[in-house]
Amino acid sequence: MATRIDKEACREAYNLVRDDGSAVIWVTFKYDGATIVPGDQGAEYQDFIQQCTDDVRLFAFVRFTTGDAMSKRSKFALITWIGENVSGLQRAKTGTDKTLVKEVVQ
Repeated sequence: MATRIDKEACREAYNLVRDDGSAVIWVTFKYDGATIVPGDQGAEYQDFIQQCTDDVRLFAFVRFTTGDAMSKRSKFALITWIGENVSGLQRAKTGTDKTLVKEVVQ
């Protein structure tokens, strides 16, 4: 079965991270069967790190704030995580599924 993405829900989660007024600095996109859906989100980077376990594959959109007291800038990253215990077939599909996530995360 071909992988699908819930574009509307994923775009809402993506926009939360992009919004400078939001406390949310990261969101994960996980697999629910053959559909990619928004997963967890949070305001602490350490909470995101805990999502990256050996048995999951996920995508994440993360905001980093850099700069000094005079100038702060937000930088964004799209992360693909494939845990060590993920099967070879799922690993291969993750690469092609990233295209679906990139349609939302621009």
